[in-house]
Amino acid sequence: MLRSWRVKLKLLLATVTLAVLLSWLYLFVGSLEYGRFLLLPPCLGEQPRRDVEREALASRVRRVEEENQQLRLQLSQVQVEGSDGSPQWGASAEDGDPPGGERSSPTACPKQRTVHKCELLHVAIVCAGHNASRDVVTLVKSILFHSAAEKGGTGLVLEGWGGPLGVALPLRRSWVPHRALKHWGSGRVALQPEVSWIPNKHYSGIYGLMKLTLTKALPSNLSKVIVLDTDITFATDIAELWAVFGKFSDKQVIGLVENQSDWYLGNLWKNHKPWPALGRGFNTGECGLLGRLRRLGWEQMWRLTAERELMSMLSTSLADQDIFNAVIKQDPALVYRLPCFWNVQLSDHTRSEQCYTEVSDLKVIHWNSPKKLRVKNKHVEFFRNLYLTFLEYDGNLLRRELFGCASLPSPPSDQLQQALEELDEDDPCYDFRRQHLTQHRIHLFFLQYEFLALPNPTDVTLVAQLSMDRLQMLEAICKHWAGPISLALYMSDAEAQQFLRYDQASEVLSARRNVAYHIVYKEGQFYPINLLRNVALANTQTPYVFLTDIDFLPMYGLYDYLRNSIQQLELPQRKAALIVPAFETLHYRLTFPKSKAELLSMLDMGSLYTFRYHVWPKGHAPTDYAKWRTATVPYRVAWQPDFEPYVVVRRDCPKYDQRFVGFGWNKVSHIMELDAQEYELLVLPNAFMIHMPHAPSFDISKFRLSAGYRGCLQTLREEFHQDLSRRYGAAALKYLTAERS
Repeated sequence: MLRSWRVKLKLLLATVTLAVLLSWLYLFVGSLEYGRFLLLPPCLGEQPRRDVEREALASRVRRVEEENQQLRLQLSQVQVEGSDGSPQWGASAEDGDPPGGERSSPTACPKQRTVHKCELLHVAIVCAGHNASRDVVTLVKSILFHSAAEKGGTGLVLEGWGGPLGVALPLRRSWVPHRALKHWGSGRVALQPEVSWIPNKHYSGIYGLMKLTLTKALPSNLSKVIVLDTDITFATDIAELWAVFGKFSDKQVIGLVENQSDWYLGNLWKNHKPWPALGRGFNTGECGLLGRLRRLGWEQMWRLTAERELMSMLSTSLADQDIFNAVIKQDPALVYRLPCFWNVQLSDHTRSEQCYTEVSDLKVIHWNSPKKLRVKNKHVEFFRNLYLTFLEYDGNLLRRELFGCASLPSPPSDQLQQALEELDEDDPCYDFRRQHLTQHRIHLFFLQYEFLALPNPTDVTLVAQLSMDRLQMLEAICKHWAGPISLALYMSDAEAQQFLRYDQASEVLSARRNVAYHIVYKEGQFYPINLLRNVALANTQTPYVFLTDIDFLPMYGLYDYLRNSIQQLELPQRKAALIVPAFETLHYRLTFPKSKAELLSMLDMGSLYTFRYHVWPKGHAPTDYAKWRTATVPYRVAWQPDFEPYVVVRRDCPKYDQRFVGFGWNKVSHIMELDAQEYELLVLPNAFMIHMPHAPSFDISKFRLSAGYRGCLQTLREEFHQDLSRRYGAAALKYLTAERS
């Protein structure tokens, strides 16, 4: 038996050697036959003779290599064959062939199977709702982490559309400044009527049908695009999926993975009647589309199919997926079957475990069950850990430039780059100036927020900013302030997830739907306090804003009092800033005063103080607390140096100056500009707020300990005065005079 095996092996080795020698001899002789007619595919057209010969030679080399690979495979199988003649293992064919198992002809045009360096990959995402806005961040992190762009390869264009007021896609240009991130949201509302007539039982609602409008939503010159659901996690380079477009036949326009559940087989329960589908049907959570889908009349195609099937089905159960499958059932030639590891579907009762031998084999994980991370799967712990890794991964590590590739034209990015290049690294205040130019990642409306259809003309939003160490103030503020709130939170990716869990566990916070949370992700060594204030201010809806700090508790009923004051003082017809007098306590436990009379009594007893009277009296002394004690009507006060009260102003007030980071002059500069624009400063007689004690911030400690810090703050103040003089002319001279005196 052993001798027979050796004879077989020698014979096979001799066959391989002879085949290789004959193949290369044939290629060598063929290359010398200059001018001889070559049988080539008709797709080459009228190319120069040398290009034709080169392409023919390359085609021959590929065929020889394929033959050699088959021979090597046979040899390896012989080597592992047991004594009983049965093979111990074998290779499986790729399951990415067209339906019916048809292979392309040897003379067919060569398909593009690789992605060129610096090629842009177009990815479209339907993203609607606050949960989806968080999911899409994790999706994009997984894409960028594995992307060849991280290795100087391809670029990435993300296109998205979805929910109201831009909530759907928080991927602003701040996320990945050197890749193009686009939000085609201008037509999102206009496209909803295209599918709103379709009854849909799926939990995704109307947005689960929006992929049907792709041909209208995306640019007409787009030749191909990868379309993704937000509940997907990539475990490989997306460029590999992009390269699959090169395998499409001339008739195929959409690439999909087969559905891995028995849904479309109709055997899940008695009388289960799914929409028509080809076999198991296809899952549309991830698909590749070619631009010629539009030329095939896709819009009319899916609409006619949906109208016909709805006559008997009455509604969709799996949203757009039902309609896609009904269209494919009519014309199977449209679809290219993607290998199932490109969409491992983690819903209950699926065959997803058959898509991979090891978990390292899979490429895309799809959390397509309503249970999401709680779905049942024997490898779910691995999948969950992979997802959680990207969930809390520092997104700043993914913001890299495509070295060696021409940058896409972007005036804001170019201006920022020029400003960075103009910085002097030997400047003692370089770090301050660099922080001012830092482009932070921002996630607007991180949690659910109910937008006002028509705000009251006297309505007011509380505006503040905070970091993780002030999180405990949120519940107390929500108890004191019933109106809308806009907060900017300075956090890392991991802290943002901690905040999400904190909010979900809080009965007070989870019950509120008029509190807007905007995450500004940490970057740099200084706290960007005025950037945070501007983010919170820019995303308010009400005509008026109450500009405060997170460690202040407003008096009970202040929201209603401010709205009444705005109306009584006829603020819409005048330019005024209403001052809310500030007080403080040194006690962590405080019986909060219910009225001005109670506050004055506590002030006299020494349990309350006017704010910062013992360390920074100039900041609030112009409020004139002595006059406030007996005041019954609003009174006007004049601006004085270093005045920094908390005010109620119109939403279109001047922005905070973002050069001031960390501690010092961040509010003083804002009040100065309000005065420069001739705002009246009016103190409200029956309003108050109380500062609660807390540990000193890191930035105030640096201010107190570092002479260099204080010196740079003085430099920034002088530059601010110069800018103020340029904007307001002679009217701004009084500020410079006051500063010098």
